[in-house]
Amino acid sequence: MADKKQNNRKRNNGNNMDDDFNPKFRKIRRKVCPLCADKTFELDYKNGEQLRKFINDKGKILPRRATGACATHQRAITLAVKRARHIAILPYTQD
Repeated sequence: MADKKQNNRKRNNGNNMDDDFNPKFRKIRRKVCPLCADKTFELDYKNGEQLRKFINDKGKILPRRATGACATHQRAITLAVKRARHIAILPYTQD
């Protein structure tokens, strides 16, 4: 048993890679919710410039994987964008 461990060490001596390393699958750093990270950030449906960060160029609301928001704040973003659209601060579509 001890001989096998020594043989494995000799084979892997030139490679200082981790066992989990695979160049095809890199570990991607998780996005941090912009609303959770900045406690002073207040989401307001009357502030169109602030809400434009959360919609794309066609006027669609960006998903969580794009915005990096947590589930609670993504629901608040969606509600704020819909309210802003209703009172004509944000457009429903872009031409």
